[in-house]
Amino acid sequence: MGAEVVERVFPPGLRARLGRSVRLAPVPLTGPLDGPGAAEVLAGTEILVTGWSCPPLTPQVLDSAPRLRAVVHAAGSVRPLVTDAVWERGLLVSSAADANAGPVVAFTLAAVAFAAKNALATAARYAGAWPRFHERSGADGCTVGVIGASRIGRRVIEALRADPAGYRVLLCDPYVDEAGAARLGAELTDLAGLCRRSAVVSVHAPELPETRGLLSAGMLRLIPDGGTLINTARGSLVDTEALAAECAGGRLSAFLDVTEPEPLPAGHPLLALPNVLVTPHIAGAQGTEVERLGRFAVEEVERFVAGRELAGRTVRGDLSRVA
Repeated sequence: MGAEVVERVFPPGLRARLGRSVRLAPVPLTGPLDGPGAAEVLAGTEILVTGWSCPPLTPQVLDSAPRLRAVVHAAGSVRPLVTDAVWERGLLVSSAADANAGPVVAFTLAAVAFAAKNALATAARYAGAWPRFHERSGADGCTVGVIGASRIGRRVIEALRADPAGYRVLLCDPYVDEAGAARLGAELTDLAGLCRRSAVVSVHAPELPETRGLLSAGMLRLIPDGGTLINTARGSLVDTEALAAECAGGRLSAFLDVTEPEPLPAGHPLLALPNVLVTPHIAGAQGTEVERLGRFAVEEVERFVAGRELAGRTVRGDLSRVA
C-alpha cells in the first residue's frame, strides 16, 4: 500500500483519532513482504493494516513480524491474503467486508430496478422512438431470485422486501433452511426452481470449487424469456460463453460487474451487445467510497487497542463460505 493510497484510505482526520499511542507506518505492500525494507518495519509491527493488493502473509513474512497480533484488512475478502500460518500463529483477522458491502448493495438494487423495467433491451429496441405504453415493463410484483444469503445477499433481500414495488424474493442457499429464509422475507428454493421462476436473477454466492460454473448453460436456459442476470459476485460462477449466446439471441439481458475471464478480451460479444452492461468491477467501494473502508479499519484498530471485540472479525471456518 503506497503512501498516496494510505493518505486516501486513512486521511489525517481519521488517523488522528488513534492518538499518539498508535504509530502508523505505511509499508510498501505491493512489493515482496520478505524484502529488506518491509522486514525492518514488520519487525516492530503489532497491527498490520492491509489493502486489496497485499501479497499473502506467508510463514516467511510472519517470521519477520514476531510482535504481530492482528491483521486489519481495509478491503473485502481476506482469502487472497490469509494463509494457514496466520491461523496457526493465533493472529486476529478483521475484514472491512461489511463496509465494502454497502456500495455493492446499492449497485445491485440499481441494476434490479433497471432490469425490472427491462431498460437495456427497451433502450436497444426503441432507439429513436418511444415504446408504446402497453410495451413497457414495471417493477411492481417482479420476482427476484437471490443466489447466496451472503452479507450482501441478505442486505439486498432486506432492501427489496422494504421496497414499495412489492418484489417477490426467492432465495437459493445451501446453508439456509426454510425458516431462516422466511425470517429474511424470502422463499427458499433450489437453483433450478429459482431460475425458472425469476424475472431477475442476482448472484451473491462466494467463489468456491463447488460454485464454479454454478449458472451453467442448462441453468441459464431455465430463466424465462426477457429475464435478466445480475452478477456482482465472481465471474467464475457463470458460464460466460453460454450467457453470451443467450444474450446475443436477445432472450436474456445482463448486468455484469464481474466476468470470467476478467477483464473480457477485446472484441468479446458481451462487450458489444446492447442488452448487456459490463462494468469494470466497480460495484464495491470506489473513489470517495474508499474512505468508508479506512474509517472501518481505524475504528477496528481502536476496538483492538481498547480490548473490545472486533466488528469485522473473520475466523478460519468463515473462509469456506465467503468470497
